[in-house]
Amino acid sequence: MRARHHRTARLFTLAAVVVGVVAVIAGTATARTTETTIKISNWDAYMPEDLIPRFEKATGIKVKLSKHTTNEDIMGKLEAANGGGYDLVFVSSPFAESLKKRGWAATIDRKLIPNMKNLYPAANRLSYDKGLRNSVPYTWGTTGLCWRSDLTSTPKSWWDLLRPKSSLQGKITMLQTDRWLLLPALKVLGYSINTVNPKQLQKAAALLKEAKKSLLAYDDTTFYSKLVSGEAHLVEAWDGWCNYGIAENPKIKFVVPKEGSDVWVDAMVVLEKSKSKEAAQSFINFVLRPDVGKSVTELVLYKTPNAKAMAQVKKSLAKQFPNLAIPPKKLLTYETERDLGKAQPLWSRTVSEIVG
Repeated sequence: MRARHHRTARLFTLAAVVVGVVAVIAGTATARTTETTIKISNWDAYMPEDLIPRFEKATGIKVKLSKHTTNEDIMGKLEAANGGGYDLVFVSSPFAESLKKRGWAATIDRKLIPNMKNLYPAANRLSYDKGLRNSVPYTWGTTGLCWRSDLTSTPKSWWDLLRPKSSLQGKITMLQTDRWLLLPALKVLGYSINTVNPKQLQKAAALLKEAKKSLLAYDDTTFYSKLVSGEAHLVEAWDGWCNYGIAENPKIKFVVPKEGSDVWVDAMVVLEKSKSKEAAQSFINFVLRPDVGKSVTELVLYKTPNAKAMAQVKKSLAKQFPNLAIPPKKLLTYETERDLGKAQPLWSRTVSEIVG
């Protein structure tokens, strides 16, 4: 998701969290051929290191993995190749929706992905791709406030970030990527996080320009480290990234403000131009195995929409990182990130006005 996904930097401190997974190969569907190679693009360090070797051993399908730094990075590569160049890409929900609109996303064949039955039923209601016709969710979560409970009181509202008490002046960070910079202001003003209304964006921008005076920094990558060191006391954070701070200091906590938040989703999309759609969907089916989904959550500390995988996650992990236990029913009361379409340049200009 945008600048949010600098995967390598955030995982260096988490090696101890990674656990081994069962080596028994079972339940993998379709396409067993030693002659097929699929090309996949994903963020760095966003899947267990043994996932691809295990898939290759189970199916005989070879994988060539490329890495992208942001959604914009991979979308630029797809643009240059007119929607081709890969068989399967990992992108965030607005970009999965964009791929669908452009005719670049293939239709999902559920017969080739029987493990889709492992997903929570709620996953089929995600508004960017209702019924999961053109994508399959890999991870999902939300955005909230992450704070040091020994240095400040529990925040309850996005106003605690936007108009902080005096003791928090200069001790706050906000996310700078467009969707998340505007999110707190849009929520307190009662607007959609996917608004394309220029007047609403200008009102949100005015509020954020005022809030800028109280900030320590805009920070998409090291905010949790600032909490650990005590340089920051309160930060806007994605739930999984707050967990990276919690892993180092249990006095760090996470809360979704009372005004609500977003649902972000990282999804797997098979490209329409792929000549190996069956093999690409075999890879998705493998990812949706419960043991594989479990290993993903234990690596990146994000929730997965895979119900059977989450049921296998150690209870001690959910106790250590409570936001892993946010139920899908609660998660989907928040608003899903959608494609902004032709309004994206307006959003980009608005962000530039705010951050200067």
